[in-house]
Amino acid sequence: MKYQNNLAIAPILANLLFARLQTIAAKPDIIVPMPLHPIRLCERGFNQAMEIGRYLAQQMKIPLLPDCCSRIKHTPPQTGLPWKARQKNIRKAFDCTIDLSGKHVAVLDDVMTSGASLNELAAVLRQQGAAEISNWVIARTLPELHQTTVHTV
Repeated sequence: MKYQNNLAIAPILANLLFARLQTIAAKPDIIVPMPLHPIRLCERGFNQAMEIGRYLAQQMKIPLLPDCCSRIKHTPPQTGLPWKARQKNIRKAFDCTIDLSGKHVAVLDDVMTSGASLNELAAVLRQQGAAEISNWVIARTLPELHQTTVHTV
């Protein structure tokens, strides 16, 4: 979706996630899509988490707040970084301007790899008073495995 500019997939992904979320005990008060830095948003033209969130929020009847949090630090894409470097890369990358006292917040992202971005955003949401934070992701990558080099002749 995000690398091939295929926004038509957003409602399909939202429907798949919606089906999985039917079993949750307590719905969150709000949904916050993972923010993109303005430079990345300009390069890509859209925020994939926001596009999925637009449909999901409508189905779940939960407010989507795309502007309450922002990415204030322009970082290299997490995709190209080793797992250990991801946490350092994303440190102090987010800001949140809304009072979330006592709220249950669902953070929506397309892909979770190491969880560094989700953890960093969750820390900012807690500072704003969020009582509970749920991470909703469309896909989860597998952890890096220790690879051995194979030489062929």
